[in-house]
Amino acid sequence: MNETCISSPPGKQNGDFRIALYPGTFDPITNGHIDIIERGLQLFDRIIVTVAVNVQKTPLFSLEERCTMIRECFKDTGNRVEIGYTDGLIVNYALKNNARTIIRGLRAISDFDYEFQLALMNRRLERTVETVFLMTAFRWIYISSSNIKNAARCKGNVTGLVPEHVERALKEKFA
Repeated sequence: MNETCISSPPGKQNGDFRIALYPGTFDPITNGHIDIIERGLQLFDRIIVTVAVNVQKTPLFSLEERCTMIRECFKDTGNRVEIGYTDGLIVNYALKNNARTIIRGLRAISDFDYEFQLALMNRRLERTVETVFLMTAFRWIYISSSNIKNAARCKGNVTGLVPEHVERALKEKFA
């Protein structure tokens, strides 16, 4: 697997708008992720939601399923939210897509240590790509894709924590 590159919207030159990446495994996408993306759209002209292939994780959903679920969430945003994927370095993917910013969401202090290390490594690898941290909205602070999967696996109610189509997909996976 390689990666997909997103081209610039028609009528815009690369320097005329701000593009950010929001990388993650999104297995599955949650309302917390959606909140970060929607708030990121207030800061950036376009966000490329980048499904990162992490060899250290075994996803519940295939890459295609995750991209489809994300696409469904943002079908009404025109070209402001794009979906891409990579199994390479996020900073390299950012450069290929003319993005100079990586968005990361923080839920708690425990997230900060990992995210800070990741941001410093990315900065070391590519100095022209910045990382911006957005605090998760308080109502989503306790959810993660892992928590959602565990609850769904045990037949817990995840209504309101993920979009309806994601909830249906979880029920199908654990039926």
